[in-house]
Amino acid sequence: MDVDVIRTEQLGDRSYLVHDGAQALVVDPQRDFDRIEELARARGVRISHVAETHLHNDYATGGPQLALRHSATYLVGETEGLEYEHQRILPGDRVDIGRMTLTAVATPGHTEHHLSYVVDGDGEQAVFSGGSLLYGSVGRTDLVDPEKTVALTRAQFRSARRLAEQVSEHATLYPTHGFGSFCSSGPATAADSSTIGEQREHNHALTETDEDRFVDQLVANLTDYPSYYAHMGPLNRMGPSVPDLTVPEPLSTGELRGRLDRGEWVVDLRNRVAFATNHLEGTVSIEYGDGTQFTTFLGWTLPWLDPMTLVGPESDVRAAIRDLSRIGIDRLDVALGDPPRDLADGIPTTSYPSVEWRDLAAEFSAGRAPTVLDVRRDDEFNAGHIEGAVHVPLHELLPRMADVPHRRLWVHCGSGYRSALAASLLERAGHDVVHINGLYPEAAGAGVPVTTGERTPAPSA
Repeated sequence: MDVDVIRTEQLGDRSYLVHDGAQALVVDPQRDFDRIEELARARGVRISHVAETHLHNDYATGGPQLALRHSATYLVGETEGLEYEHQRILPGDRVDIGRMTLTAVATPGHTEHHLSYVVDGDGEQAVFSGGSLLYGSVGRTDLVDPEKTVALTRAQFRSARRLAEQVSEHATLYPTHGFGSFCSSGPATAADSSTIGEQREHNHALTETDEDRFVDQLVANLTDYPSYYAHMGPLNRMGPSVPDLTVPEPLSTGELRGRLDRGEWVVDLRNRVAFATNHLEGTVSIEYGDGTQFTTFLGWTLPWLDPMTLVGPESDVRAAIRDLSRIGIDRLDVALGDPPRDLADGIPTTSYPSVEWRDLAAEFSAGRAPTVLDVRRDDEFNAGHIEGAVHVPLHELLPRMADVPHRRLWVHCGSGYRSALAASLLERAGHDVVHINGLYPEAAGAGVPVTTGERTPAPSA
């Protein structure tokens, strides 16, 4: 039995191709499943089964379409409301796949009908745990219904322990979430691999013996999650279409200007410092690149499915189209090239300062009392923040724009990435902004006064 990992780093998830050299099972495929098909061709295997561990909240599934294209059996545990062909699989069911055997195990917690799959083959055992047992922790339990969070957290605790007891300590663990996904909770790690035996020693869901204490700690540590999650369940019940990943015909400069004049979202994919230095007036900065959470923060901040145009180099635009398809955002317009150099014909350009922490420290030292806007999440702010900072989390910024004071704003987050998006939104709304491009832990060392405490409400404008 061989297991190939298909990583989706941008969302912090993994899908899996499990095969015996001839037949293959795919677990939790993302919508852009051409990556999986290419891998199956390279391995010389036929996709005969596709299995979902749960109805996903953080991405659009490729399961229904992948199964249809390969005439594969589509295994789903939660079938209520599904609008496509599938085979219901229940806890305890066993399915033979070539020389492999899949066994479904009930692991409710992340969702009410969550399943994990134990696959045995050639003397090996693999556990595909979805959003149940992760590396170091478990999947979050507040995505189904806030009123069910405590009950699901108790179920998650019991599920993780039951799963670990049913398999060999040598079984390899393959979770779907936990690699940066907001579907994970607690001290989940980004480890590359692990076994059930290792998790028995280090995973707090397995080392903690007091269920009440586990529940209290996990629930207390749940943080905000992206707003686009609300759209993924309904989309996955309908069955997302196969995405069109081609780059559309680019807009002319005149068409781009029309979109900006109408106030549509035009997203500049370039580096955030390059954007600050010079950009088309009315555009917003969401830097695309390795290590960024482009998809997450675009889907979390901008209204889902509003008309949108991507602007930047063709390679970044092409990659961004793929990434956004994973959360159901299609039919994008594009303009290719360097915006202020290649696309500014008739479109005004503008800029704002992008500075380091020492520049803000100089403001404090000079007694100028700068207005600092912190756009991190509540939990980050409460763990420590700049003295006197106004706090409006990035995902609340658009609906709370009227709360933001109309004076020069020094905007920061934890790294400079989210604050670049915030600064561009604020500038677009007519604010005078300075973008702080720096890691928050370095602020105190640069001489910026920091403190801890509860959230400071934004004053009236």
